[in-house]
Amino acid sequence: MTPANENKPLASSGKCPICGKPAQADYKPFCSKRCADVDLNRWLSGSYAIPAVEEDEDPDEDDREA
Repeated sequence: MTPANENKPLASSGKCPICGKPAQADYKPFCSKRCADVDLNRWLSGSYAIPAVEEDEDPDEDDREA
């Protein structure tokens, strides 16, 4: 008898972004449920947040108000 995950086809999109193993079609783009859950946790915890850059006030704005 063969393990269930040996019969699953590989996804055509390369490697898992979490661990680098070949991606599995069932968890695309990940290789397993574990790596998919690791990625979800990173999103939910804010690890993937894009930092915002606050711009300083326009120096010419003071001249317009006067």
